[in-house]
Amino acid sequence: MLTLRKATPEDVPQILAFIRSLAEYEREPGAVLATEADLLRDGFCEPRRFDCILAFWNDAFWDAEPAGFALYCYNYSTWRGHAGIHLEDLFVPLHLRGRGIGKALLARVAAIAVEEGCPRLQWDVLEWNTPAIGFYQEMGAAMMTEWRTMRVTGEALTRLAARSEHYD
Repeated sequence: MLTLRKATPEDVPQILAFIRSLAEYEREPGAVLATEADLLRDGFCEPRRFDCILAFWNDAFWDAEPAGFALYCYNYSTWRGHAGIHLEDLFVPLHLRGRGIGKALLARVAAIAVEEGCPRLQWDVLEWNTPAIGFYQEMGAAMMTEWRTMRVTGEALTRLAARSEHYD
């Protein structure tokens, strides 16, 4: 049996464990710098920076097992004039896949988007992750092939920010 619920501050260790498992799956195990304190601050204090849904799987023989999570935040479409939802992470451990858990998590986030009048739900997927791409397409998602994600981090971000001093 599957249960979904909104995460609470007590769930932060499990959320971080899922994030680390996702990073391992995505071949970046050393890339996670987030701490429990970061997640507690940004997900459960004002201003909230993200929301999270947790899944739990329970069969007749075991207690409920943490079975996945969907972590999302809001973005804004200037063209639509409305906030949308960006799904940052969707993860189900390998041994629990194929039970509809990912579908249920994605559907719950979609329901939140619809309830809140968000005109779109979007996320990123790695090019090599063909199982996820197939799953998302099966769920009705369309790959946006003409758009590319741009990112500035680390020293490049610091250098770019320093340029703002010239415009004050």
